[in-house]
Amino acid sequence: MEQFRSQAPSQNSGGKGRLAALLQKNRSTRGYDSSFKVRRDQLRRIVSVNTKVASARNRQPLRFMLVTEERASLVLPHIKMGSALRDVKLPLPGHEPNAFIVICSVSEPRQSTFIDLGISVQSMLLQAVEIGLNGLCIMSFDKDRIKENLSLPYEPLMVLAIGKSAERIELADMPAGGDCGYYRENGIHYVPKLALDDLIIE
Repeated sequence: MEQFRSQAPSQNSGGKGRLAALLQKNRSTRGYDSSFKVRRDQLRRIVSVNTKVASARNRQPLRFMLVTEERASLVLPHIKMGSALRDVKLPLPGHEPNAFIVICSVSEPRQSTFIDLGISVQSMLLQAVEIGLNGLCIMSFDKDRIKENLSLPYEPLMVLAIGKSAERIELADMPAGGDCGYYRENGIHYVPKLALDDLIIE
């Protein structure tokens, strides 16, 4: 602990530390650079965090289907991105993701399965950011069609879009009791966040 306290903040992360810098960059991305093709080895590296993260009672029920550009068309038409933005249909033409990780459970999902899912997805997205990519958690998708198209042996729980971001995304201050809905202005995607003091129960 003394060694930790004596360390100077990283100069590369605005004095916030490496984790804070990764969290800052880890924004839900709905517009991608279509010229960048995500490779299978990059998806494997992202999924590899699941060999280290926590799992309730260590059941490890999650399994992952890697989808690269060659099969992206089996997924893309059957997902919804940014449903809260009613005045725009996303992704915009030419900014579609070309890689996905489809997350399934080998057993009937229970409460602990979704706890595992949250831990897994956050860890994978942080790994994606570390290698210069971004992603989006998608739970609004046609499960039956994607299961059939990919010949999945298990029920899909979530689709994770992965790619190189082509968006400008900024965090916005949000007052307690304010509107938490994300929005877009002048081509910038804003994500309201509560201040630390508003999160802590006194």
